[in-house]
Amino acid sequence: MGGVHLVLLADTHVPRRARDLPAAVWAAVEAADVVVHAGDWVSEQFFDELSGRSRRLVGCYGNNDGAELRLLLPRVARVDLAGVRLAVVHETGQAAGRERRCDVEHPDVDVLVFGHSHIPWDTVTPSGMRLLNPGSPTDRRRQPFATFITATVRDGVLSEVELRRVER
Repeated sequence: MGGVHLVLLADTHVPRRARDLPAAVWAAVEAADVVVHAGDWVSEQFFDELSGRSRRLVGCYGNNDGAELRLLLPRVARVDLAGVRLAVVHETGQAAGRERRCDVEHPDVDVLVFGHSHIPWDTVTPSGMRLLNPGSPTDRRRQPFATFITATVRDGVLSEVELRRVER
């Protein structure tokens, strides 16, 4: 088994659009080695709680995050996880042309996690970068389910990427 087990989140909007994360998401967070959050936390209190319940937290701020969160978090966070160069950013622009745009804007990245749209996304750019949007575990908008992603990094390879439905 081994490897670094990840939970990818975005657009949690706690406490505005949800009072809390669903229990299944908290269980995944607490079991993960690294939690990656692609912005729109909304409250510093939620950031503190997620930080406290995560072994390691990597995140960026989103467009709905105020001054306090922007002081705590970067616009783009970068980390090397077991040989995988991962970055997380909230917005990547419109879907059309996203892959080529991200190649230009993030040339030194193997995996780019993003949010903003609340729409799950899993593609590979022309340069081979994996683009992942976990959707939202709390605000599904027009999607059939609220979602998040789990994955594993082992020996420089991202694998076992799974979009998970959040049952209410």
